[in-house]
Amino acid sequence: MNNDSPPPPPSDASPFGNVIYAYTRKQALADGVQVDVTAMAKKAGFRIPVFITDTVYNEYVKVPLDVEAQDEKGRLWDILCALERAIKRVPFGIHEVHFHCYVCNSMTEPANPVQLFAVCSALDIDDPASSITIMLPIED
Repeated sequence: MNNDSPPPPPSDASPFGNVIYAYTRKQALADGVQVDVTAMAKKAGFRIPVFITDTVYNEYVKVPLDVEAQDEKGRLWDILCALERAIKRVPFGIHEVHFHCYVCNSMTEPANPVQLFAVCSALDIDDPASSITIMLPIED
């Protein structure tokens, strides 16, 4: 045995080493990077907390100024219902779901299909309870 080798790590140490930086969901919510939509999601039948990224909120839930006869609740409801339908089609044990819904962001153009992505993961870094985060496929 070589005496110059480092001692083994303690049994409770992470195999990946020390955490350099962690950004929690609590921080993301406080910073406005994520939006908690759990209250509406419960009405749509979800039993765990649901969050969306600020990008999804600003582009597809928030109603553009020139769009009439729509509101944020209705647009969010459409996204949640599309996700619920998509979840019902995936096999048990799958934690990621790609889905789409139609969003009207212009009074002169037809509604366009929007590709979204949902991940079921821990609620936060220190809370292993399940939650869902809805985002764009390019976000993580």
